[in-house]
Amino acid sequence: MDPATLLFSTSHEWLHLDGDQATIGITDFAVEHLTDLVFVDLPEPGRALAAGEIFGEVESVKAVSDLYAPVTGEVTEINTALPDDLDALSEDPFGRGWMIRMTVSDATAAESLLNEIAYRTHCNAAGH
Repeated sequence: MDPATLLFSTSHEWLHLDGDQATIGITDFAVEHLTDLVFVDLPEPGRALAAGEIFGEVESVKAVSDLYAPVTGEVTEINTALPDDLDALSEDPFGRGWMIRMTVSDATAAESLLNEIAYRTHCNAAGH
């Protein structure tokens, strides 16, 4: 996916909305700062998530980071290949590195997300 068409959270998740369908992953910035990924934990399909709720975690040799749902809805699919192909997160975080897909029941939280330019500015301003 083209990052210019995505929305971003300040906690480094990205969101692609297509009607009431959402695809979610983590940004290249997050992956670069975590380095050496060793584990990812994703929710089961069918799980209801509220915007801002933790839906999983990604672990590197440096840290464990929670993953946050950027919108409210139900998980319909997870990237089952990801736990065995963590390189997808560093090689193609906006493509084959996607994490979950959801049917969105409330997208109002997306209004507070950042476009790509604002997200990159946020990362630079935060001293990252």
